[in-house]
Amino acid sequence: MTSGTGDHQSRIEPGMQTDFKERMDYGSYLGLDLLLAAQKPLSDAPDELLFITIHQVQELWLKLAAHELDGAIAAIKADELQPGFKSLARVSRIQAQLISAWDVLSTMTPADYLAFRDALGQSSGFQSHQYRAFEFRLGAKDPRMLAMHKHHPEHHDHLKELLEAPSLYDEALRLLARRGLPVPAECIERDWSQPHVANKGVKAVWLSIYRDTHTYFDLYELAEELVDVEDQFQQWRFRHMKTVERIIGFKQGTGGSSGVKFLRTALERSFFPELWQLRSEL
Repeated sequence: MTSGTGDHQSRIEPGMQTDFKERMDYGSYLGLDLLLAAQKPLSDAPDELLFITIHQVQELWLKLAAHELDGAIAAIKADELQPGFKSLARVSRIQAQLISAWDVLSTMTPADYLAFRDALGQSSGFQSHQYRAFEFRLGAKDPRMLAMHKHHPEHHDHLKELLEAPSLYDEALRLLARRGLPVPAECIERDWSQPHVANKGVKAVWLSIYRDTHTYFDLYELAEELVDVEDQFQQWRFRHMKTVERIIGFKQGTGGSSGVKFLRTALERSFFPELWQLRSEL
């Protein structure tokens, strides 16, 4: 709608704040000056900004996912599953955002990437301490992974703490034991720095829960929330692998890994193996 003079009607409503000289505004609350200054391409290649932005956005989502996983772990330890379910559901939604980010990066062609790949040096997403922390929380423990973070003591110490603490699945199994279910002792008191190994006794416990969902509905729901998280994580891994294959084929990764071949090995590993195995026996 326009006035008789042909000017557009103002969209500023009475009461809208327009003077922020001594007030906090949107940009200052979010720290946007710092955030938007963090994209610093090292080349003149136009697609380097895309590459940096996608990976920075993924790091922000990983930070939030870690926060939610910590909340879920704390809830399970306290046997307060409802807030834990909310946190795990949010993690799954966050992972959907991580997966969709690869769709944007996939618009970059091999020639686009080669225009700035040398500027990356030896840096690689494999070195992300937040990604490693996310895997450790889910149970993908490997003490050797600490080596690449020794140059950053704060990150190294945090990862070491997570490595030596029970994972999300470990706490779930300890909860089952506290509920009186016959979880094998070697699965609830062990060296937490090592990954959980599929156990027939654990599978039998989960089977009993799935076969009597009326009695154990909250534990059944916990199991399905865990499956959701792993399902989404595996889809993220797959999209990562296919995006890398689409852009660089089977070349060696910038960090020295075998690239696509290395990423494929992760697809064969499960965080919660018994929850997948039992489906064949129901």
